[in-house]
Amino acid sequence: MKMKLRKPVLFLLLITVLAPIVLYTDTLGTYFNSPSSSRTEFIEDLSTFTFGGDVRPLNVLPQESSTSLKEPPGDVYSEKSSNSISNASDTISSEDARKARQLTEAESLKHQTTTGNSERGVEVAMNENHISQVTDNLHEPQQVDKSSPKLVSARKSESRVTETSSKKKTSPTDSNHTLEATSTKTEIRHDQRTVQISGRVVSGETTRSKNEEQNAQIVPPDARVRQLKDQLIRAKVYLSLSATRNNPHFIRELRLRMKEVTRALGEATKDSDLPRSANEKLKAMEQTLAEGKQIQDDCATIVKKLRAMLHSAEEQLRVHKKQTLYLTHLTAKTLPKGLHCLPLRLSTEYFKLNSSQQHFPRQENLEDPKLYHYALFSDNILAAAVVVNSTVSHAKDPSKHVFHIVTDRLNFAAMRMWFLANPPKYATVNVQNVEEFTWLNSSYSPVLKQLESQSMIDYYFRSHADSDPNVKFRNPKYLSIMNHLRFYLPEIFPKLDKVLFLDDDIVVQKDLSGLWSLDLKGKVIGVVETCGESFHRFDRYLNFSNPLISKNFDPRACGWAFGMNIFDLNEWRRQNITEVYHSWQNLNHERRLWKLGTLPPGLITFWKRTFALDRSWHVLGLGYNPNVSKTDIQRAAVIHYNGNLKPWLEISIPKFRDYWSKFVDYDQVFLRECNINKLAGS
Repeated sequence: MKMKLRKPVLFLLLITVLAPIVLYTDTLGTYFNSPSSSRTEFIEDLSTFTFGGDVRPLNVLPQESSTSLKEPPGDVYSEKSSNSISNASDTISSEDARKARQLTEAESLKHQTTTGNSERGVEVAMNENHISQVTDNLHEPQQVDKSSPKLVSARKSESRVTETSSKKKTSPTDSNHTLEATSTKTEIRHDQRTVQISGRVVSGETTRSKNEEQNAQIVPPDARVRQLKDQLIRAKVYLSLSATRNNPHFIRELRLRMKEVTRALGEATKDSDLPRSANEKLKAMEQTLAEGKQIQDDCATIVKKLRAMLHSAEEQLRVHKKQTLYLTHLTAKTLPKGLHCLPLRLSTEYFKLNSSQQHFPRQENLEDPKLYHYALFSDNILAAAVVVNSTVSHAKDPSKHVFHIVTDRLNFAAMRMWFLANPPKYATVNVQNVEEFTWLNSSYSPVLKQLESQSMIDYYFRSHADSDPNVKFRNPKYLSIMNHLRFYLPEIFPKLDKVLFLDDDIVVQKDLSGLWSLDLKGKVIGVVETCGESFHRFDRYLNFSNPLISKNFDPRACGWAFGMNIFDLNEWRRQNITEVYHSWQNLNHERRLWKLGTLPPGLITFWKRTFALDRSWHVLGLGYNPNVSKTDIQRAAVIHYNGNLKPWLEISIPKFRDYWSKFVDYDQVFLRECNINKLAGS
């Protein structure tokens, strides 16, 4: 009886032991992989699984085709030849498969319980197509790049798990194995998608962090300088507070730190100018200020003190601005040492000449109306020289250009000596003394009578002159008749038809002969209008609260500039312009119509008698406006340094100096003897 029972038991044990081995053999795997019908059945059975009566879709991501999928770096594929995915899966050890199955089973169950309804709906609609792509790719040979000895296989782990799961599914005795394989595959798909999404997130975070690092690296070049200055301000606050003043130890330490920080700052404008010890001084000061904060932590008191300091600083700024304005005007009208030396040196040489050597050549051209005549009224020898040199150097035919220079008695000999020693090439020059114009006296000229009056002298030379808000009108040049000679051109040049008036602070950059051929259409003066800017209109120069002005002129009328003006002297005489000028000067004897200067009476005298020239003939502002366009300067026939920042002064605008200085020969003997050198920045 025992022998009969032993045989069935041994048979069952044999089946129990051998059945799993047979199920996992290559032969059985090949059997299930080869027929198309079985593969189709596998796909249909794999599409859905039942858990507690619910139908759950397989979590499968869309897969790229094997021909377009590039292998990411990771696992190294050591085979050089092309193998199928099913053959590659056989290399996995049973131990690795067991561990992977245990890990993925737990994760897949957790994932399936937390998967949202929205994800299920999308996957149910797409799973059949996605699963067929996966299973169809199982038997397609993997393309291997032969140029690389070791390739990375992104689908290696996927194919192994897929092959294992297919073998488990064919066993009717172990449905749990099928569930494990499917769960493993589902979890791998989920992990792939998570890696893809996390990769994008990580890359975005990396880019954002790089941008933040770059922004953090952009530090102002004067960051530490500002911090040190801020510390000094805070230290001054603590010095003035009662709570901190009662702590002598703190006050001594704070004063010491302030001295150290002040020395470290010096004249530094950027961090690179600071000494190496600046960081240590900054840290030490910060510690001391922290102590002060502990002593006095009342914010209201500190704010009150800061407001008082701000008010005091604003008041000091106002005073300094006023002083700067006055000193700037004073500097602009003060003759530099070199320019004071030059006329003295030239005058000495002039009086050493014989009478025959003191005459200019080609004097017959002075009254020839067919030539191009210039009127230049100046007491600045170097400035007059630049005007003549720049004009002649750009003239097409210098022999037709005649320069009439009028100066005062003090500079007459020096001006003549300069042009005798430095005659312009082929051009004609004549220098006259304004004292020789005997017809120009106070009985004839109202302005000359006013300039000689005691009230005018007191206005210029009384004490506390800097307190006047109109300090720019206190320019001493207004006391000189030289500034008003432009209103007497027909009397100075009785035999000429046209004259081009030039200021001594201009530079000529083109040939000007075309101005004499212009038809002024019955107007007296050709001007470049300046009303492109709102403040260059009549109401800026004239007092429209006076009925004489408001009844006769338009406050918004366009202003224009003296400095480069072509005059039709015949039309001037015909319209009796000089008499118009005299009548208005008599009306303004108490300066109620306009302040001093020549432009306001010029606007009145030539009202409706101006001919507008193209703006490129005359560009202004180089003596006060650093923003004059370089393009406008290069196009201009004449550039004008109107304003206080004259090009021969150290306060001039550096970027505009070279336009003027290139017409000065600094190697000339008189300039060298007076130490007149090219200014820095020219």
